[in-house]
Amino acid sequence: MQRVALIGLGVMGSGMASQLLEHGFALTVYNRTPARAAALERRGAQVASSAAGASGNADVVLSMVADDKASREVWLGEMRALSAARPGTVIVECSTLSPGWVRELGRAAGEHKCEFLDAPVTGSKSHAASGQLAFLVGGDAATLERARPVLQAMSQEVIHVGPSGSGALLKLINNYLCGVQAASLAEALALIERSGLNRDSALEILNNGAPGSPLIKALSARMTARTYEVNFALELMQKDLQYAGREAAEHSVEFRTGKAAQQLFREARQRGWEGKDFSSVAEALR
Repeated sequence: MQRVALIGLGVMGSGMASQLLEHGFALTVYNRTPARAAALERRGAQVASSAAGASGNADVVLSMVADDKASREVWLGEMRALSAARPGTVIVECSTLSPGWVRELGRAAGEHKCEFLDAPVTGSKSHAASGQLAFLVGGDAATLERARPVLQAMSQEVIHVGPSGSGALLKLINNYLCGVQAASLAEALALIERSGLNRDSALEILNNGAPGSPLIKALSARMTARTYEVNFALELMQKDLQYAGREAAEHSVEFRTGKAAQQLFREARQRGWEGKDFSSVAEALR
């Protein structure tokens, strides 16, 4: 059985770690806040005191962190997870990051004689906890086969998208579409509420009609309940819209609706909804 390290025990990382233990992997975890590892330790995970300590004895090292800055700090910064990894280790970056940084990290991994995959996930907190994620993998096909048993333990599907950076790009496109839909639903809901339409009836009609995708149905329920338990954080969606827009610009594509959506997410953060689910973007218009 492969030895696995997982760095980052946030909303998604905790569920992923749980599934790895469930499938019998020898797991070492690291998180800046050690308390988040306590439940995993009780179930048999080893808890490292540093990212370097986690990666040094693993065959496959996974990272699930917030953004490019955090990922750079883990691998190439003071945490030194890459330099601590042994030659031949498979480095798997599962975070939603910019393709440019992912390709840079892949080159750095090669210089350290490690193999590299970008493998961001689709799915939410519940999918991570139940092993129902989908991995969008960029990188060498042979490297993917080495890591596949680990990824399969956490997912319902492992998809090889293409060369390094491909998974990162497709994930940004995925989140761009989700973010724009959330923003447009927030606007539609504001119109429904302010115009005096029966909100429940209107949403039932929309959810049962052409707009009624699984995402729209889930978002409309959260926006009307106004509880906003985190499945995917507001500030992370804003970050992904920003990354997607930058990548689009590099290919001479202007994400105009993305710019408008970014502004709405920014306003929601300014109103105090940072740290809540991204569906709280609706509060920017209330």
